[in-house]
Amino acid sequence: MKRFDNNITVALLGVVLGVLVTMVSYKALEPKRKFDGDYNRWRKLNLILQEVGNNYVDTIDMEALTDAAVAAALAELDPHSVYLPPVELTESETELSGNFEGIGITFNVPNDTAIVISPVQGGPSEKAGLLQGDRIVRVNEVDIAGVKMPQDSMIRLMKGPKGSKVKITVNRDGDLIPFDIVRDKIPVHCVDAAFMIDDTTGYIKLSKFTRTTYKEFTEAADKLLGMGMKRLIFDLRDNTGGYFDQSWKLANEFLQRGDEVVYMEGRRRPRQDFDADGRGRLKDVQISVLIDEGTASSSEIFSGAIQDNDRGVIVGRRSFGKGLVQEPINFTDGSGIRLTVSRFYTPSGRCIQKPYGDDYNYDIYERYAHGEMTSADSMKVDTTAVFYTVRGRRVYGGGGIIPDVFVPLDTTKATTFYVNCNRKATQMRFAQAMLDKYRGSLSGIDDFGELDRFLDGIDLGSQFLGYAARVDGLKPKDGEWAETEPYLIPQLKALVGRFSKLEDEAFYRFYLPIDDTIQAALKNPSVVQ
Repeated sequence: MKRFDNNITVALLGVVLGVLVTMVSYKALEPKRKFDGDYNRWRKLNLILQEVGNNYVDTIDMEALTDAAVAAALAELDPHSVYLPPVELTESETELSGNFEGIGITFNVPNDTAIVISPVQGGPSEKAGLLQGDRIVRVNEVDIAGVKMPQDSMIRLMKGPKGSKVKITVNRDGDLIPFDIVRDKIPVHCVDAAFMIDDTTGYIKLSKFTRTTYKEFTEAADKLLGMGMKRLIFDLRDNTGGYFDQSWKLANEFLQRGDEVVYMEGRRRPRQDFDADGRGRLKDVQISVLIDEGTASSSEIFSGAIQDNDRGVIVGRRSFGKGLVQEPINFTDGSGIRLTVSRFYTPSGRCIQKPYGDDYNYDIYERYAHGEMTSADSMKVDTTAVFYTVRGRRVYGGGGIIPDVFVPLDTTKATTFYVNCNRKATQMRFAQAMLDKYRGSLSGIDDFGELDRFLDGIDLGSQFLGYAARVDGLKPKDGEWAETEPYLIPQLKALVGRFSKLEDEAFYRFYLPIDDTIQAALKNPSVVQ
């Protein structure tokens, strides 16, 4: 097994749009001057910027102009080679570092007001006294409630260096209460939930590949092994990826010594192979991997390794299709670029990268438009790019991981009443109302069975119908509630149950019965036939 080269262990994810610059020129009145515009030495770009700086009619912001030129140049390469100004670079690195510095809360903004879902246990907000359900109305002297402030702007106001102070003013039951909070390092968890579905089947939901992913995953897996897990449903839906080495380490847990995980190769990067070392603790655990159109990059490396080694079954819809490796290059001013230096290939030789052109960033919309989300026959498959797993099964290239078991989006449950509730986020706001009403009871529940009985006992269905009619003027037509109730009640339980001590575990457990992809995984064997 080859060791990691630190220069290529980062696979940064997501679709990032480059800055497009339209340049308009006109014929100069001065006599023409000719320069050596040698493309091979980048002289033309430097000379143009120099001429602009020396001769342009107005004052030049050279920093902004240079940034725009760099961003535009990188946009000509591929969708994932990008320039990151200092603020964006810091945010990008913080997201994947496994911790950040701030006040330590999770919140959502269902009605133009940030509402605390939960303070991080042991974090500065909990120590200061913030509670679930508090409405944050002001950060220092800046009003953030009712002013249509973007959520990322709210986050920037609350974040800050460890040891700095910030005043958070909340509305609690009609009273405005100020809290002086000292910011600190806050852990960011990537394992959203880990629990047993039945006596032998475990479930782990992973949101991203951060610096702490392997540690968090193995701790969760060890807990489930101790509870009797023989089979794992590993949920990578909407996991946009992250650090490559964490993906390799996770795949290593399931594969035999010598099994190939992935290889990388680029014009100036010789091929590097990454194989399993045989020391994984989950080699005997059956595995089903859940993927969808939001599964990208490092998540696709893991899925491809499991599929090509015939180690488990891939369930869901075709993954995003991001098979490029970015190398970070940082500058002294705090900015940096993420430059594509290699492609990664699954053990069978597939490059997962989908074609990129003018419509690259609209690919997901195209999948909806062409019926791929609801019909396996509409799935884009390049039948000329045929590859074979270790047992000789056919797999295809052309972009993304194609699942072994296809699970379509179920649009039959979307009644008009349900769609209208979604449009107005009625469920989210109803859950906040239930927290206000039952906070004392919810905050003390740490057992799922007890939580389920409690929620059944407060008749969520009737309360929701009353709330939807009273607050949003929404009422189901004849027969609509009977259609909607089996699908909506588990959602309401999930949203309200999140405010118990079980937090996200409650959310995912309540969703199980109506999650078609999980149900398909449970019905299909995890061992490749």
